[in-house]
Amino acid sequence: MSIKIGVISLGCSKNLVDTEIILGNLARYGFQIVNSAQDADVIIVNTCGFIDTAKQEAVNTILEMSEYRTKGKCQALIVIGCLVERFKDDIMKEIPEVDAVVRIKEYSEIIEIIKGLLKIKKYEKNVLLVDDYINRLRSTPPSIAYLKIAEGCDNRCSYCIIPNIRGHYISRKMEDILSEARNLGKQGVKELTVIAQDTTRYGIDIYGEYKLAELLKKLCEVQGIEWIRLMYAYPESVSDEIIDVIANENKICKYIDLPIQHINDRVLKAMNRRTTGKQIRELIKKLRAKVPGIVIRTSVIVGFPGETEEEFNELYEFIKEIKFDRLGTFAYSKEEGTPAAKFKEQLPYKIKKARQSSIMKIQNQISKTVNEQFVGKDTEVLIEGTTTKGSYFGRTYRDAPEIDGFVYIKSKRALIPGEIESARINKATEYDLFGGIE
Repeated sequence: MSIKIGVISLGCSKNLVDTEIILGNLARYGFQIVNSAQDADVIIVNTCGFIDTAKQEAVNTILEMSEYRTKGKCQALIVIGCLVERFKDDIMKEIPEVDAVVRIKEYSEIIEIIKGLLKIKKYEKNVLLVDDYINRLRSTPPSIAYLKIAEGCDNRCSYCIIPNIRGHYISRKMEDILSEARNLGKQGVKELTVIAQDTTRYGIDIYGEYKLAELLKKLCEVQGIEWIRLMYAYPESVSDEIIDVIANENKICKYIDLPIQHINDRVLKAMNRRTTGKQIRELIKKLRAKVPGIVIRTSVIVGFPGETEEEFNELYEFIKEIKFDRLGTFAYSKEEGTPAAKFKEQLPYKIKKARQSSIMKIQNQISKTVNEQFVGKDTEVLIEGTTTKGSYFGRTYRDAPEIDGFVYIKSKRALIPGEIESARINKATEYDLFGGIE
C-alpha cells in the first residue's frame, strides 16, 4: 500500500521542526511523502496562530487545500499546529472539508488518525512522535538544519499568546541534543541554527542553572558542523559567558538574534519585558566590544497599546543610532487571550502601519549602507544551490536561513552545494550581495 501524504508547514522554524518530525515518522511507516498537494491522498497543514497575518495565511491555506479535498484525489484533510490550539472548534465548524484537527500534544496519534480516516486496518504499530528528533525528515537544504533545544515559554510577554499555545518552557536533555547534532553532522549538515522560543533560558528547568554556554561549547566539538548560529536570545539572559563563547569559539557564527521589541522603558514594562532601555544599550555596546564584527539581528513592535508619538520617535531615533545589521518590524497585533488585548488605548491600524513603514524605510537605508561595506572584499559563502539564470546562491555567516539575504555568485568553475567558498563581492543591495569566484 502506497499512500501519498503532502504536508504544508507554515510559521516559524520551531513549527518546521515539528513538521519534520512528523514527516520522518510517516515515511518510516511506509507512507510516501509528496511535494504536490494535487498528488496527495492525505494533506496535512501545520498552522501558525501567532499574529493576525499568520492566522489569515493559515486560513487561506486550509481553504486552498480544501479544494483538493472536494475536487481532487485527496481523501483526508488534517489541520495541526498553533491555530488548532486557539480555534479548534471554529475550524471544524467553519471549514467542513477538514476531516480532523490535531492539537500539539496529540501529534503522537497522527498515524492512527490517518489510518482511521482512510479505514486502513493493517499497518505497523504507532510510535510516539514528539521526541523523535533523530529520525525527522528535514525539508531544509542538505547543508543546514534547525536544532530545537526547548519547547514552550515562561516569559509571559503581555502581547504574546505562545505560552498559552505551547505551554511551559521545557528544555531537552543536553545528551539528546548532542546526539541529534552528531547525527546531523554525519548527514553532511554544515550549519546548525539553534532555536527555541527563548534559547538563553536553556537548562534552567532541568539543571537548575542556565546551560546555553556549555551546550554551545559542546556543539562546537561535533564533527562535520562548521557554523553554529544562535537565534531567539532574550536580552536579559545574554550572560558574559555566552558572549565569551561567541567571541572565542571559531564555529560559533559572530551573529546573534536579540529580540528587544522596544527601547522606551514605559512600553517595555507594559510589554512585561525584563530589560530597560539602558540595559539594552549596554548589552549591545558590550557585544560589539567583545565580538568585533558581530551581526546583531533584532525585532521591534510598533503601535503597542498606548504607544505615544514621543515613545515611537524614541524607538525610531534609537534604530537610526544603533544601526542594527538585521531588523524585523511588526505592527502590534491584538491577540485574544493576552493581557495586552485588554489594554485601553488600542491604536488605529493606520497609525500602526505608518509607524511600521517608517521604521522599515530607515532600516532599508541602514541595511544597504552596512552591505556596501563588503563590496570589494572577499567573504566566505555557504553554497546552497543554483538560480534559474545559472549562477549560484548562498549565505555568509551574516545571514540566517530564510529570514536574511543571499549572496548571488557567478563562478567559472562548478560549485558544490554544501561547500563553503570564498567569493569577491562586487555589488550590494538592501538585503543581498552579489559576487564572483574565479
